[in-house]
Amino acid sequence: QVRVAESGGRLVQTGESLRLSCVFSGVIFSAYAVAWFRRAPGKERVFVAAVSRSGGGTRYTDSVKDQFTISRDDSKNTVYLQMNSLKPEDTDVYYCNHPEGMFSWGQGTQVTVYS
Repeated sequence: QVRVAESGGRLVQTGESLRLSCVFSGVIFSAYAVAWFRRAPGKERVFVAAVSRSGGGTRYTDSVKDQFTISRDDSKNTVYLQMNSLKPEDTDVYYCNHPEGMFSWGQGTQVTVYS
C-alpha cells in the first residue's frame, strides 16, 4: 500500500518562505510523476504543482507560478514544495500524491499565513 507523509507546514507571516516535504513509501517513487494539491475548508482539493518522473518537467497552477517551486529527490522518495513570498491566500492544507490522485491521501500539512 502506498503511503505519503506530508510535513513542513506551520504558521508564518506574510512574505516568509516555507518548504514542504512529502515522503512516499510502498511505491517505486522514481517511476511516477508526483504532485502537490491544496484544500481549503469545505472545498475540493485542487492541483498546485507537479513534477515529472525524471524531475525535468514541472507544471504549476497559474496562481503560484514564479512563487512556488516543486522538486524531487528520488534517493529519499521525497517531493518538495518551496513556497516563497507567502500571502494569506496561500493558507490551506497541502497534500501530495500522483498528479491523478491515484494513491491514498495523507493527512496533509497545514500552512497558515497571517498578515
